[in-house]
Amino acid sequence: MTDWLRLLRPALFALLAVNAAVYAASGRFSEGLDALAWYLLLVLFELEARCPNWTRRPRIAGMLGLLRTLAAIAVVAAAAAYLQEHEWLDATNALLWISVVLVLELGVRMPATMVRHRRTLTLGSSLLYAALAAVALTWLLRGEWLDGYDALLWIAAFALIELDLFRRKAVDNL
Repeated sequence: MTDWLRLLRPALFALLAVNAAVYAASGRFSEGLDALAWYLLLVLFELEARCPNWTRRPRIAGMLGLLRTLAAIAVVAAAAAYLQEHEWLDATNALLWISVVLVLELGVRMPATMVRHRRTLTLGSSLLYAALAAVALTWLLRGEWLDGYDALLWIAAFALIELDLFRRKAVDNL
């Protein structure tokens, strides 16, 4: 891994932590809940991608599974709140991210299915990320800088995790 990639990952995590804190402190309740839950999910994905032997230990796996479930419930609750608040762009963004995570979960939990349907899942992931980029661009064009900036950081963070997953799968298949 190149030096800039080694620095990029912790920088992204730090910036996203700051953003989550900003949303939790100054945003609507739904925004704070959403930001903190997604940050927890990001950390959990990173742990699973980088420390698979440790995260498969029964007690650790159980604890991480509980945390993942709680974060997922919070994400769905925030998405529902966005719909009730008529925050359509936030709701669209949340639903797109839920879809991205479902594809990632499929890849992590059912690797054989991922291999069999690689082209379809790659196309689906590409379309989801393109839609997320369109949401980020929309926020930027509307002058909602924090939302646009935050969305771009999330895209970069999840792209790095997916690259790690694909790289690990490629090494496993050698």
